[in-house]
Amino acid sequence: MLETEFCRVACIATVAQLEVICREQGVKCDELGINKHNLCDYEVEYLCDYKKKVINIGKTQIVQELYLVKWKGYPESSNTWEPRKNLKCVDLLNQFWEDLNAEMRRQKKRAAPRRLDPATVSQLIQRAKLRQTLKQWETHLNSLGTHKGHIYVRNQVDLEGPPKNFTYINDYKVGDGILLNEVSVGCECTDCLENPVEGCCAGASQHKFAYNELGQVRIRPGLPIYECNKRCRCGIDCSNRVVQRGIQYSLCIFRTDNGRGWGVKTMERIRKNTFVMEYVGEIITTEEAERRGHIYDKEGATYLFDLDYVDDEYTVDAAHYGNISHFVNHSCDPNLQVYNVFIDNLDERLPRIAFFATRGIKAGEELTFDYNMKIDPVDAESTKMDSNFSLTGLPGSPKKRMRVECKCGVPTCRKYLF
Repeated sequence: MLETEFCRVACIATVAQLEVICREQGVKCDELGINKHNLCDYEVEYLCDYKKKVINIGKTQIVQELYLVKWKGYPESSNTWEPRKNLKCVDLLNQFWEDLNAEMRRQKKRAAPRRLDPATVSQLIQRAKLRQTLKQWETHLNSLGTHKGHIYVRNQVDLEGPPKNFTYINDYKVGDGILLNEVSVGCECTDCLENPVEGCCAGASQHKFAYNELGQVRIRPGLPIYECNKRCRCGIDCSNRVVQRGIQYSLCIFRTDNGRGWGVKTMERIRKNTFVMEYVGEIITTEEAERRGHIYDKEGATYLFDLDYVDDEYTVDAAHYGNISHFVNHSCDPNLQVYNVFIDNLDERLPRIAFFATRGIKAGEELTFDYNMKIDPVDAESTKMDSNFSLTGLPGSPKKRMRVECKCGVPTCRKYLF
């Protein structure tokens, strides 16, 4: 930030650029963390290139491995070739060879040559820069989160970076002309599970208590969940506060290798019937959803989710504002089930959409839900939720829709999303 007596303007240089300038000019800066002790420090940012050099020592020939190093805080013009013995960055070395071996497989070559061609070097540098970009995005996502788990971001497939025109949010963004009416009363329970007063919040709404002592949902899909709210006497550790406590697992946004774009997988085991995440985005009217749907159709993707529990009046649009659920893919045999949840807003036209595990999910397994779910065609309560995903797939105009091929790959695949 540059300041004078009369004005104050933002510096157009990035922190990384300022670090480079300071080190080149030998300037110490407390705000950038550059001092006399680390002014001349050299830290490997990433490895750019590789070659083998033959050294003759008498009658003996020694093959030396050399790496072209991009130094952190220095311009690319300062890159230097360094022997393997000088490099202590084991993780970066392993990552370099993982990228190089993948590139060799793509080129159908058995091993890396003594000297890499310019196209291969360019590919390796792009992957290294992409990894930095994704790491910055990962840090940003976790700085916004209030949930227990960590969000990881990985792309080992292509050079696609963070989605453009997308803002990560942790709660609904309410559109123009929509009013959320907060609850005016709460329960008087001291132990909502063991000693509910008048059935607690669920009983007051003439519904069953949704959770067991482990926080697992115990009512069948199609029935609504009424959690305790901000006016209830119980605390945040109440057994009837599950969805509102947020995501409890470490999850990974990853690039799929079969053309489905980004996906989400869990980094740890998830028990059956436990809450995983909410579907979060902009709450808009169905009229606005219709207008946006036609636009999304032309783009070949949509993230519209109907809130039609009682009336088809509102939709959640996660195209430009959303949380990690924005990246969850469809499957004809999903491991996530949707429930309508009510907490601080009891308007049945505006439920919160929560995903619970339909079965035990292993660490590393992709999380999916059915974009065209049918719960129970006989049960009138369940059918309120049937068409919730009618706008979520590709494309999503509710009145005119082409058939879209499904790529979930499960044995029971229906072949088409819609």
